[in-house]
Amino acid sequence: MSLHFSLLTLFPELLRPFTSEALLGKAAVKGLLAFDLIDLREYAGNRWRKVDDAPYGGGAGMVIRVDVVEAALQALHQPPSTPPDEVILLTPAGQPFTQKVAEELSEKNHLALLCGRYEGFDARVETLVTREISIGDFVMMGGEAAAACIVEAVARLRPGVIGDEESWRADSYSSGLLDYPEYTRPAQWQGLSVPDVLQGGHHAAIERWRRSKALERTWARRPDLLPTAGLTPHDSASLLALGLSPEQLSEIGAPLPPPQRRRRKKSAPPTPEPESQG
Repeated sequence: MSLHFSLLTLFPELLRPFTSEALLGKAAVKGLLAFDLIDLREYAGNRWRKVDDAPYGGGAGMVIRVDVVEAALQALHQPPSTPPDEVILLTPAGQPFTQKVAEELSEKNHLALLCGRYEGFDARVETLVTREISIGDFVMMGGEAAAACIVEAVARLRPGVIGDEESWRADSYSSGLLDYPEYTRPAQWQGLSVPDVLQGGHHAAIERWRRSKALERTWARRPDLLPTAGLTPHDSASLLALGLSPEQLSEIGAPLPPPQRRRRKKSAPPTPEPESQG
């Protein structure tokens, strides 16, 4: 079954090329994804297609009316359309969008995303949605770019959209860590070399190197991810080797590293008995 996106916006043409090109466009042709670009102006209820009005209490800017949004959402419930599983309001006040949220939404069949403009929506729109999402602590001119981020992050998790499911399971955040560094040809470039371990063909050594580098990057750039990364005892050993103290391991909830094996002392060869002289 395809994943259906309904994108409600004042500027559907901003999203049309995004949903029709590259992997999203190919997935739509295959029937894996479906996109409806819904112009909120079609539900304005007046000949001027005016969807906004001045805010009560005064202030700068205009506010998108709740009755316009209600009419657009009601149309999604009309046959032959299947009602959305989630109606998502894109707003700086929403829950942070994370990989975990993307994975949760990828299990749905129909997602409706409300893209705001101007000063946003009438606050009563919040009663019409199932959740509110923010893609970061910053403000944009509208919700279309935020919707594009969510569509791509969610759609790529659906079977068949990117071809190799294992490729996204190993991605940053899906694994709980930042991704390890990648290299390709040329092996030498401006004095910078591809690490020898990646050219040696020893798969177990490559996997150990990649895991260690993912831990190193995460500790250096996003240490806040480590407490929920599902660290193993071998990861703890790697983090100790990177310079973390046992106290820091405890603070991030890392397990104890595996016990070090004691090296057996080689027994001295027996002393030859002196030859008897006759």
